[in-house]
Amino acid sequence: MPFAQLVLGSPGAGKSTYCDGMHQFLGAIGRACSVINLDPANDHTNYPSALDIRSLVKLEDIMKEDGLGPNGGILYALEELENNFEWLAEGLKEFEDDYVLFDCPGQVELYTHHNSLRNIFYKLQKLGFRFVCVHLSDSFSVTQPSLYISNVLLSLRAMIQMDMPHINVLSKIDKVSSYDELPFNLEFYTDVDDLNHLTPFLEAESPALRSKKFGRLNEAVANMIQSYGMVRYEVLAVENKKSMMHLLRVIDRAGGYVFGGAEGANDTIWAVAMRNESSMLDVEDLQERWIDQKEEHDRLEREAEEEQARVAEKQAAELGQSQVVDPPSQEGEMDPDFGDMSIPANSGVNVVRKKP
Repeated sequence: MPFAQLVLGSPGAGKSTYCDGMHQFLGAIGRACSVINLDPANDHTNYPSALDIRSLVKLEDIMKEDGLGPNGGILYALEELENNFEWLAEGLKEFEDDYVLFDCPGQVELYTHHNSLRNIFYKLQKLGFRFVCVHLSDSFSVTQPSLYISNVLLSLRAMIQMDMPHINVLSKIDKVSSYDELPFNLEFYTDVDDLNHLTPFLEAESPALRSKKFGRLNEAVANMIQSYGMVRYEVLAVENKKSMMHLLRVIDRAGGYVFGGAEGANDTIWAVAMRNESSMLDVEDLQERWIDQKEEHDRLEREAEEEQARVAEKQAAELGQSQVVDPPSQEGEMDPDFGDMSIPANSGVNVVRKKP
């Protein structure tokens, strides 16, 4: 059963960067991964594109032939893809054993009220794909109350429209410490706590919002979001391996992913960590990790990675030396997982070993 991520987000949220980083990280932990580009305007991807919508339709051709603008052209392109679904289904057969990332266009209309994108992935679900929507939002949104509330509304609308397991992510979280000081701790924004607490800061942001009319509207919007109780956020710094590892574990849980037989064959420190429950980050760690003591945590993580790399190199060197000094013998073999693997002398089995 193919597992996949549907990567959504506004322009500039970091979707292509995320797909590139996740593709590399999955390769590091031994999980076969392919990335599908569904953005007809993206003619240069950082990642190796296994399948590209531009092989079917290009945005510049649509704009020229039909006289459409960029937004209308992208909506038209997704309608073309829906009408030519067999092209996508046939192309995906080549990667049916891989974990798939779908890099989607940034037009929010596609996942808020336009139906083509949802219909395409409904059809793929019927073919056996198991999706998790990963909706990226630039963490800059937490710096302005109006921008943050608008972003929460967008996340909620996307969850309702796409109707599948959904993870909302504040991307570029490593940049938050360089912005102005936030009125609340970071977990207030990730947990989407009572948004009425933002009312004073919302009114301070713009004099026009201080009227009673806007006050009642803001309260109604906040209460509506709270009544759904659906939106919360994970955080992500693509270049931080622990952050990527934590997010992947959250996504795997949401989608019901079970490690494949080949995963973990590349026994790097990150492959081992992915199998360790302690890799999950606590929400209360976020303020300290990304704002209060970011530089100190960055330094400690770098030192830990360097130390782990030195240990791995030393173990590899010792293992190589022991293999040269002590060639394998039939008796007394010890396997780290199964113990004594030697064959009794009276077993009746004749083992013939090939010389290297």
